[in-house]
Amino acid sequence: MRKNIAFLLLVVLGITTAFGQQDNRPENTGDDFSLEGALELFKNANSLEEFEKSLNQENNQVNNLDLNGDGEIDYINVEDIHENDTHIIVMSTYLDATEKQDIAIIALEKTGTDKAVLHIEGDEDLFAQNTIVEPNGEEKGAVQNLKTASNVAVVENSSVVNVWLWPSVRYLYAPRYVVWVSPYRWRNYPRWWKPWRPVAHPVFYNYGVRYRPHYRVVPARRVVAVRTVYAPRRHSSTLVVHNRRGTTVIHKNKRGTVKSVKVKQTRGKARRR
Repeated sequence: MRKNIAFLLLVVLGITTAFGQQDNRPENTGDDFSLEGALELFKNANSLEEFEKSLNQENNQVNNLDLNGDGEIDYINVEDIHENDTHIIVMSTYLDATEKQDIAIIALEKTGTDKAVLHIEGDEDLFAQNTIVEPNGEEKGAVQNLKTASNVAVVENSSVVNVWLWPSVRYLYAPRYVVWVSPYRWRNYPRWWKPWRPVAHPVFYNYGVRYRPHYRVVPARRVVAVRTVYAPRRHSSTLVVHNRRGTTVIHKNKRGTVKSVKVKQTRGKARRR
């Protein structure tokens, strides 16, 4: 009798552990990358080189992605696509020597003298459709005019935030700006970079508490030029990159064929960003 009870307890413990492990996965793969955190790092960066370095530092707790499944965090490359008054800052990673996957973009547009708007958008392979984040109009410490020397945003009205005073924005629109393209590639990383192991998604989600209050999810793009400037240059990997918890894993081979494999449904509601 005691053996039967012990066996049942082990079975229950095994099932509980299995469900716990499943629930540690993000709802979407991209949820292991903080869009709000990336915007905060961009806001405070003095150059795109500095922005790339900050994205790849463990203590900033913005990146928890391991898309190629090697047990280590992926290095994020930053590249600027510049056309007229629009900058598309692309964050991507190499999954191997030939496969590259875009993670998110920051779309920035100069809309007038000393005025600029932006948003950050998660790539459709990794995030839920139309995952778009922008600065919150009620951003703490926002100033009301351009006379104040500060790197905080300027609130033009309740919905539009003028980001002209951000150091990164001023850098991109400086007369002598040279378009930045990351010099690093697969297994060719900067000496200062040390990859770390990803953490469980619930732990990573809690890291983002410090970033989320200053940004908000919005239903539409602030910069509409994304379709023409960025879309033709987007990188989408042929490896497994998309994993929505409890629904489908998508495999794309080199011929472009897509195969969907159903996985076991898990319980629980998706977290709100």
